Amino acid sequence: MSLSRRAALAATLATAAAPRARAQAQPIRIGVLSDMSGPYRDISGPNCVVTARQAVQDYGDHGFAVEIIQADHQNKADVGVNIARQWFDQGVDAILEVNNSAIALAINNLAREKNKVHLNSGGASSDLTGPGCSPNMVHWTTDAWAQCQSTGGSLARAGAKRWYCITADYAFGHSVQREVTRVVQQNGGQVVGASVHPFPQTTDFSSFLVTAAALRPDVIALCNAGSDMINCV
Repeated sequence: MSLSRRAALAATLATAAAPRARAQAQPIRIGVLSDMSGPYRDISGPNCVVTARQAVQDYGDHGFAVEIIQADHQNKADVGVNIARQWFDQGVDAILEVNNSAIALAINNLAREKNKVHLNSGGASSDLTGPGCSPNMVHWTTDAWAQCQSTGGSLARAGAKRWYCITADYAFGHSVQREVTRVVQQNGGQVVGASVHPFPQTTDFSSFLVTAAALRPDVIALCNAGSDMINCV
């Protein structure tokens, strides 16, 4: 069965609304916790707030109101978790997006503790559906395992045997490098080196690219995303 992101959000609305009487005045509150100012701003951030509001409009009037609020996690786990905790304590029913895997993994534990909903469409670490899996989270996006299995596996089987990784130094980047390494080795190749760059502080990747080029790899695997990946390209 094919299910759109808007349909998934609609299902979240229905789940959050179920325990409440339709006549009850208090709205369902949903928080979009995203990167509003950093390297992921242009591929998520404010756009996710807009699409969440569109999804609420598509869902229509079912006898209760829905309020969308937003916040910037600044790609800092402590900031993201503090916002999430404050939201949950103030009656927010669900948190969406969380496009930073380290923050998403931390919020998973909090959502479980508070018995709230975490609908993640931004974090891509395979740990979210592995050791960090939670009954309170729906991971509605691709993950590092799928990305590396498809792109990495295809390139390795096509003859790319020597790989070099440029990796963001947090949960997502390390997850991608781990999955890339596994897939490449399974197909008879090797990762000949890696550069781990600070996240989200890095803007100049030239030194990492020069180091990679000196080893003459068949593939430079960009284990990062957003403006970091754009700058590398």
